[in-house]
Amino acid sequence: MTSQLRTTAVPGTRPRPARTRTMPRARWWREVGWRHLVGIAAVIFAVVPVAYVVSAAFNPLGTVASTGVIPRHFSLVNFRALFDDPARPFARWLLNTLIVCGVVTGVQVFCSALAAYAFSRLRFRGRRGGLLSLLLIQMFPQFLAVIALFTMFTEIGEVVPALGLNTLLGYCLVLMGGSLGQVWLIKGFFDTIPRQLDEAARMDGAGHATIFFRIILPLARPVLAVTGLLAFVSVIGEFLMASIFLTDTQVKTLAVGLYGIIESDRSNNLGVFAAGALMTALPVVLLFQYLQRYIVGGLTAGSVKD
Repeated sequence: MTSQLRTTAVPGTRPRPARTRTMPRARWWREVGWRHLVGIAAVIFAVVPVAYVVSAAFNPLGTVASTGVIPRHFSLVNFRALFDDPARPFARWLLNTLIVCGVVTGVQVFCSALAAYAFSRLRFRGRRGGLLSLLLIQMFPQFLAVIALFTMFTEIGEVVPALGLNTLLGYCLVLMGGSLGQVWLIKGFFDTIPRQLDEAARMDGAGHATIFFRIILPLARPVLAVTGLLAFVSVIGEFLMASIFLTDTQVKTLAVGLYGIIESDRSNNLGVFAAGALMTALPVVLLFQYLQRYIVGGLTAGSVKD
């Protein structure tokens, strides 16, 4: 590393330059430089697949052989093919996915917030065991119960067809089985909200419902935004359960529909699949941009003390 000059003044004498030594180049590479190399490698590792998908989406040929990381041609033919082919109703898949994501995310965040309030503010027998049970249940994926769920909803569909297989409502009920998956995260945020607010509200005659909806929830917007975004991303990318419960073309979600596109012809349908992948990522990006102010506010809250 180069040296820097600074001047020092002594009373009665001329200022003379003083040489300040910086970190030697070898030491800088040993302690700091390798971190930059690791960071650059991580960025390249993350950006190259995204760039390849973008290049394939705008490639008019839409094949594996003609697609590279850097796009050489630009066309919207793959996006038009998504909406023009009646055999793959992409608009219907997109609508189904948004409906499922909206319903499941709303129910999951609301139920998790209710349970988190109870575990954070109330003291009752079995509280610690309930928290540990929720943590233990989250260690097992929902796919382990797929046989039991399939049999259950097959029998339910015979009695109530609207809740059986190949129905969005039945699929939503399956995903709602994990509605308490965000309890620990929300409870940790509720614990940081001063209890003096609850006590002041009780002195004014407020009950638990008033405290929860009018005091706790407005203050917990950052964590609700984070948990909502996490739930939305997990639902929009869910494939295993959807591929089992949704087999009809008109009720498929984006994950199942796009897999069918790439499975039929992995080489020639790459461009259409990549275009659909970009369209699938669009709702997540828009939701993140909308919730960004709440997320940033939650990260900076409490960093400054009065």
